[in-house]
Amino acid sequence: MNPNLDKLRTYPFEKLRDLYAGSTPPAGLAEIKLHIGEPQHPTPQFIKDVLTANLNGLASYPATNGSDDLRRSIAEWIARRYGIPAPDIATQVLPVAGSREALFAIAQAVIERKHQQPVVISPNPFYQIYEGAALLAGARPFFLNTLPDDDFRMDWGRVPAEIWQDCQLVYVCSPGNPTGKVMSLDDWKLLFELSDRHNFVIAADECYSEIYFDEAHPPLGGMQAARQFGRDDYKNLIMFSSLSKRSNVPGMRSGFVAGDAAIMQKFWLYRTYQGCAMSPPIQAASAVAWRDETHVRDNRRRYVEKFERLTPIITRHLKTARPDAGFYFWADVSPTGLSDTEFARRLRAQYNVTVLPGSFLARDAGGINPGRDFVRIALVAGVEECHEAAERIAAFCKSL
Repeated sequence: MNPNLDKLRTYPFEKLRDLYAGSTPPAGLAEIKLHIGEPQHPTPQFIKDVLTANLNGLASYPATNGSDDLRRSIAEWIARRYGIPAPDIATQVLPVAGSREALFAIAQAVIERKHQQPVVISPNPFYQIYEGAALLAGARPFFLNTLPDDDFRMDWGRVPAEIWQDCQLVYVCSPGNPTGKVMSLDDWKLLFELSDRHNFVIAADECYSEIYFDEAHPPLGGMQAARQFGRDDYKNLIMFSSLSKRSNVPGMRSGFVAGDAAIMQKFWLYRTYQGCAMSPPIQAASAVAWRDETHVRDNRRRYVEKFERLTPIITRHLKTARPDAGFYFWADVSPTGLSDTEFARRLRAQYNVTVLPGSFLARDAGGINPGRDFVRIALVAGVEECHEAAERIAAFCKSL
């Protein structure tokens, strides 16, 4: 067996199941799940209609690079969303079966196994796929803490020179999971300069980019930032996006990667052998989803309402604020006197609301676990259900 498999850590949701073992929530309260970032808004009917209308596509093997129509719909969406020229659908856009598998696969494709162990830089806390991808590619993860004192930014000045020397891949997540932090233009400028200096690839996870609060000011994207600095070839930059959060279709497993054509060509080659092409009916449904913004605006409206209603309730008891974007509260529970794990365990046991302990999403680095004393609260349920959850959290905090 691959010895690197032994380096993989227990997934956060498995840890949560272990934490809950032996406790039974009150039978009189319906469970409200706010621990997992799985959208619970209804899937738009037109997406389901197109999917079922194209079931004849099940009779055909899909191409790795997807249909021209799907790649064109993605390129057109990138152009509309970010106000930049549409990327070349032949060389700069590739559909993927959800961003999760692509975020994993990119490390396998780009990491060069030299005599010294290569380094992959990840934010901390982080989406655990980054770590698993690095380890199974034979690389060493370096965790860059994102802390309240830095407003949860990735402070590149904290990375030692010897780490940059061996770095081959940097994962960034903007808007961040779990912090909701959006990278600024200055953040991108410095990262591009570092990439030029040390020749590493930037994997920009932008899966939460379409959940924001001001229609006039959507979050800045990596390809958009690159264009502002004249990096029209997107050198060393690969962007990842997905329909899961944007269109409430997490079960479709549909996303894309776009960016540097030289990297994309090698990534396409890797994926030809990996064998994860998107099913033709999913491709057809995805193309119409990328072309429609009405359902996305309606989706955002629901998240805006949830944050408007819940923020005053939650912030009376926990140290948090509305994020820059995304659908998470990253809440400091230390005012309650409980650890993040004890807070999550007792909240479920007494009020049947599930949240995720922040320490499960982070690693010890620099002498601390930056997720400790935080919980991630995912506002993925319906508006009224989320409001009920907030009232239960408030009642729990008052009872302590």
